Amino acid sequence: MKLIYDVQDRPAWSKTVVFAFQQMIAIMAATLLVPMLVSSYATEEGYNIVADPAAALFGAGIGTLVYILCSRKKSPVFLGSSFTFLGAYEACLLQNYGYWGMLIGVLFAGLVYVLIAVVIKFSGSGWVNKLMPAVIIGPIVTLIGLSLSGTATSWAMQNGSVDPADYSLVTILVGVFTFLMIVVASIKGTKGMKLIPFIVGIGAGYVLALILTLIGNAASIEALQILSFDSFKAAFSPFGITSIVDYPKFFFLKAIQTNGQYAPIDGAAIANIAMIFVPIAVVELAQHIADHKNLGNIINKDLITDPGLDKTLMGDGLGSIVGATFGGAANTTYGESIGCVAITGNASIRTIGVAGIGCMLLSFFTPFVALINSIPKCVMGGACIALYGFIAVSGLQMLKRVDLGENKNLFVVSAILVVGIGGMTLNFGKNALTGGPLLTITALATALIVGIITNLIVNNGKLKEDEPSSISEHVKSMSEVDIPDEPKKAKKK
Repeated sequence: MKLIYDVQDRPAWSKTVVFAFQQMIAIMAATLLVPMLVSSYATEEGYNIVADPAAALFGAGIGTLVYILCSRKKSPVFLGSSFTFLGAYEACLLQNYGYWGMLIGVLFAGLVYVLIAVVIKFSGSGWVNKLMPAVIIGPIVTLIGLSLSGTATSWAMQNGSVDPADYSLVTILVGVFTFLMIVVASIKGTKGMKLIPFIVGIGAGYVLALILTLIGNAASIEALQILSFDSFKAAFSPFGITSIVDYPKFFFLKAIQTNGQYAPIDGAAIANIAMIFVPIAVVELAQHIADHKNLGNIINKDLITDPGLDKTLMGDGLGSIVGATFGGAANTTYGESIGCVAITGNASIRTIGVAGIGCMLLSFFTPFVALINSIPKCVMGGACIALYGFIAVSGLQMLKRVDLGENKNLFVVSAILVVGIGGMTLNFGKNALTGGPLLTITALATALIVGIITNLIVNNGKLKEDEPSSISEHVKSMSEVDIPDEPKKAKKK
C-alpha cells in the first residue's frame, strides 16, 4: 500500500504527538483490560492478584521501546498486554503462586522467544518463507482479524458485559456511529483528519455516549446510561495529590511486598510454572510471524529478512520480560496498532516510539487513566470493527498472488479457514486443580498446523516458496511510496 509516512520518516513533532496519541488510544482499551481481568480472578480461599492498569500501561510503553531498539527501529508496531496468557495467569493463582509465579512465568515465555531468536540467528530465517508461503500466511492473517471480530461486536452489543441479557440497541448505535465517524474522517476528511481518524471517531463516540448517559440519568432511563463515571469517582473522591499524580503500582513491588503470603516458589513450583507458560509461548510464535508478515505487507518491506525474525523475536521476548516486571502482563504485537498503521498510512517509527514514551508518562497522570478507563466498550467496539477488519482484509490481499483455481491451493486455504473459524483446539491432559486441560493449542495455531501439513501433502512433502521466490520479490515490484512534501530543515553547521 501507499504510505503517507514511511518507517524512517520523521513528521514534525507537533504532528507526531497527535499521531502517537492516536496509537495510544487504539491499543489502550485492550492493554488496560488485561490487568482488570487478572484482578477479577480469586480462589475460594480468597487469594487474588491485584494488577494495576496504570502499571500495565507503563509496562506496555517500556516494552515497546525495548522492542524498537531490538528490531533496529525498522518495525513500526506497539506491544501491549497479551490476552493469550490469561489462562496461565489464572492457573498460577489457583495454585497459589501469587505475583512471583506470574513474573517467573512471563520470564519463561520471554526466554522461549529469546532462545528461538538465537537459533534463527545462526540457522537463518529462509525457512519461514518456505514453511509459510502466501497460501498459508494469507488465511492465517485473515483468521487473526476474524478471531478478534467477536470481541468488537460483543463490545458493541453488550458494552463489554459477558451477559447476553445486557444486549442493547443503544450501545450498537453508539458503536456503529463511532465506526462511521472513523470512516468519514478517513475517506472524506481533510488531509489532517485522514491521519487521525481514530481520535475523531472515538472522540465523537464518547461525546454521543456522554450525551445519552446524561439524558438517561436525568430521565432515569437505565438503557441510556452507557458511560460509567466510576473511574472519575475513584480518582477524585476524596480529592488529593494522588488525584492528579500517582505512581503506578508496579508488579515487581507488589511481589516484594507480598513475599511469603503465597505458596513457596521451590524447584517443583518453577518446573510447574514452566510447563504452564512455555507451551503457550511456543504457540504464540505463529502469531508473531503472521503479525510481522502482515505488517511487512502493509509497509512494503520484508520484516522477516530485515531487520530479521531473530531481532523481532528478541524484541518481543525481552519486551515482554521488561514490560511484565512493571505491569505484570506479557506483551505482544498488537493487531490494533497494525490496523492503525494500515488505515492511516503512517508507519513512522517515531510515532510508535513517542506512543511508548507517552504511555509511560501518562501512567503517572491520574485524570488521563481515569478518562481512558471511562471510555465505553461499545465505543471501542466500533473502533475495533475498523481495526480488526483491516487485519482480515490485509490477509485476503496476500491471497491475490495465490491461484485459487488450483485445488492444491484451495484445499490449504479452505482447511485453514474452516479449522480456525470453527474454533478447533487441541487439548492435552487435565489440570487437577482447574478441571480444564493442562495444555491447549489455540484454534489459530491448530489451523496453522493443519495448513502446513496439507501444504506438504499437496506438494509431495516439498517446501515451496511463493512465486516469485519470497515476499521480498513482491516488495521489490511494488510501486514507490508517496511521501508528502514536508521540507526537511537543513542542519546548521
